[in-house]
Amino acid sequence: MSMTVNGEAAEIPRDPRVSLLDFLREHLHLSGTKKGCDQGACGACTVLVDGERVLSCLSLAVQYEGRSVTTIEGLGQPGNLHPLQQAFVEHDGFQCGYCTPGQICSAVGMAAEIARGVPSHVTADLSDCDIDLSRDELRERMSGNLCRCGAYNGIVAAIAETYSQETLVEAAE
Repeated sequence: MSMTVNGEAAEIPRDPRVSLLDFLREHLHLSGTKKGCDQGACGACTVLVDGERVLSCLSLAVQYEGRSVTTIEGLGQPGNLHPLQQAFVEHDGFQCGYCTPGQICSAVGMAAEIARGVPSHVTADLSDCDIDLSRDELRERMSGNLCRCGAYNGIVAAIAETYSQETLVEAAE
């Protein structure tokens, strides 16, 4: 049994009780994904599975056989950052940096949701496929990712700049 992690095949552990988070950190030594609350409340462990955001602390590795997992390490590398990673640097979207990998993975997944026309609690028109990425929409969609340092203004600015309405429309096409 295997899955793809950041473009590489990875054998799933034999123990079916291993969480996806522990598999990534302890078995594959991908330490970018953080263990925050270990209860799904903080979002520090957010990764992308087939492009959708997943709380890896609440998921078992065996659930993702044959699927593609992307961690923060798979989004960009030093010298070749993902545009959102670069925007976090430019907008001071982090202080201690602990929540940053989960924030970035969540925002990438959020942008894909908006591009697909998935509404949120604050989306005004549920039938409208062109969802405006307002500050309220962005904050609602990112509300599952907590930042103890309070770098929310920089986080919101980085996401808003990276995923302007034009960028989201292009991603959907």
